[in-house]
Amino acid sequence: MNEREFAIPVRDLDAAGKPFRFPVRAAWLRGALEATEVVPGEQDGELDVRLSKSGTDVVVHGRVRASLLVPCARCLEPAKVALDEDVSVLVVPAAAMRGAAPSGEDDADEQADVIGYDGETVVLDDLVRDELLLAIPMIPLCSEGCPGIRPKLGPEEPARAALEGGLDPRLRPLLRLKKSST
Repeated sequence: MNEREFAIPVRDLDAAGKPFRFPVRAAWLRGALEATEVVPGEQDGELDVRLSKSGTDVVVHGRVRASLLVPCARCLEPAKVALDEDVSVLVVPAAAMRGAAPSGEDDADEQADVIGYDGETVVLDDLVRDELLLAIPMIPLCSEGCPGIRPKLGPEEPARAALEGGLDPRLRPLLRLKKSST
């Protein structure tokens, strides 16, 4: 992921702000998400932001939208997740960030929505990747009624499973215990 997909020259910005719209291409998503189990959906997403300059700092506000496929938490099949997230960050020169190293935990919290830039170009690639990954639900489901992983039955087991109501074979000892106690 060496290519900078969402790069904006600071010389083009002023205090009034300027809107930018970028496609979030599937090819970029594949590279950005390559170390994860997340893959791009069928359509490209969109990054719609407004950047305004205040001295050497740049304020970024907007939205990122994308469709991703993630493993379902129950059955591990691909689950489609449509993301639509707000993006808001202060971009400061990297030299200013190095000079203001956080001394305590409270300072670190204040720095959470601040990223650095080289002084000439604001690059939002890492921000977009992070926003998309953080927006994925903790327990993604392919559907609300997803039954989960079903055990694979051998050739002789379907008849036996039908007699026991499709009971998971691992629960058979509990069924025998229940029947013996009644």
